[in-house]
Amino acid sequence: MTVNEGISEKEVFLLRRKLDLLLRTGKMLMESAADTNRIDRNMKRVAAFMGIPEDKLHIDIRWTIIMVNVSDEKHSFSKFQKCEKHGVNMTVISQISDLSWKAIEEDYSLDRYEEELEKIAKAPRNYKPWLVAVCAGFACGGFCKLFGGDWVAFFLASLCAYAGFHVRAQCIKFGINHYMCMAIAAFVATCLAYGTTLFGWSATPYHPLLACALFIVPGVPLINFVDDMIDNFLLVGITRAANTAMMLGALTFGIAFALRIFQMSDVQIDLKFSELSMEPHDSYYVYAIAAAIAAMGFSMIFNIQRRLLWVVALGGIIAVCTRNFVNFGLGYGPVIGSFMGSFVVSLIAVKAVHWFHVPNHVLTIPSVIPMIPGVLMYRSLLAFINMHGVIGEVTHAFANGINSALIILCISLGVAVPNIFARRYIAKDRQRFLEEELRKRKERGKFIEW
Repeated sequence: MTVNEGISEKEVFLLRRKLDLLLRTGKMLMESAADTNRIDRNMKRVAAFMGIPEDKLHIDIRWTIIMVNVSDEKHSFSKFQKCEKHGVNMTVISQISDLSWKAIEEDYSLDRYEEELEKIAKAPRNYKPWLVAVCAGFACGGFCKLFGGDWVAFFLASLCAYAGFHVRAQCIKFGINHYMCMAIAAFVATCLAYGTTLFGWSATPYHPLLACALFIVPGVPLINFVDDMIDNFLLVGITRAANTAMMLGALTFGIAFALRIFQMSDVQIDLKFSELSMEPHDSYYVYAIAAAIAAMGFSMIFNIQRRLLWVVALGGIIAVCTRNFVNFGLGYGPVIGSFMGSFVVSLIAVKAVHWFHVPNHVLTIPSVIPMIPGVLMYRSLLAFINMHGVIGEVTHAFANGINSALIILCISLGVAVPNIFARRYIAKDRQRFLEEELRKRKERGKFIEW
């Protein structure tokens, strides 16, 4: 912090405290996987509560550090905050958004704001670790059913995913590298899923292999990356893209290493996957049940409030059924079908956020994750692993890889685009409301001037 003449020590201390609280707010949002636009908006709103004029406030948000500067013609004060423990915590994002408005509307003091912020930071997660592991398992079981597996395969995939999730949690406790934890978890889950194929318990024995490691899929970083790029936060977006690529690389490595071991046996797993049909095997209500299970499982991984579980389950049903109708009913294919499924959910969420008072991504991201194209991803992966120089191998591998990448990108765009346009549409109304609340606060004599 640069201290200039003409500012008393008391004023410097007060400003330092304001900047500390402002940076802590931004850090908690970044480490909870908020998109950059939301971090920027929330920090500016908190700064307005603190009496820091927006024209004197300069915020620079990066993946690992947040920088704030307050300056006028005579003085300049700067502070930095490191962001290290990145995860996903939708409850923290919702609570900080609420706190930023309450602080203005209810005339919070700095002490009260700091107290409420500390409560959010220290609050336990909504679900016990063992329950999250169980629900992560069932989420992968829901994927297995969506891919065409039977109910026995659903439970086998759930057990294997539960074991993989638990292994990942233990690896994190031991302090192993974050990406290596993912690779180990994917390897363990895939090995166990392969083991279940040897017993003949299921009529669809290879479907658990497709779904058992999908609890690692980086849905939140991927959608945030698309959001940030569209919102012109390019540096953060590129960093999120690199983090997403590393997570997918770790997932791929763990699965590929396990499959390479299995292929030393006589079982041709790549042939088994190429025989799996992409056509729906069950009625819409079965897919609705599987989508709801998968969406709620990921909701618990993301620490969404309990009151919203049924909302996210309904969102998953809408997304998957819309995808299937556009894909198979209208014949537009999986890419357009996936885009429409996520677009419809995001469009509904634009209105639903006012009913449930939560950010858009809290409702949309868990709802669209059940549309992940697992079959195409595995076909592409196995095609690359088993290349022998035969004509057409590269084309086949790239065709599946490009299709799966397009589907994932369209899911992300379907979530991001309605939210961004709606946000820009209502931005002026929010700004007017904020200015009105600040004016009322000044009239009450509760405004904290810089």
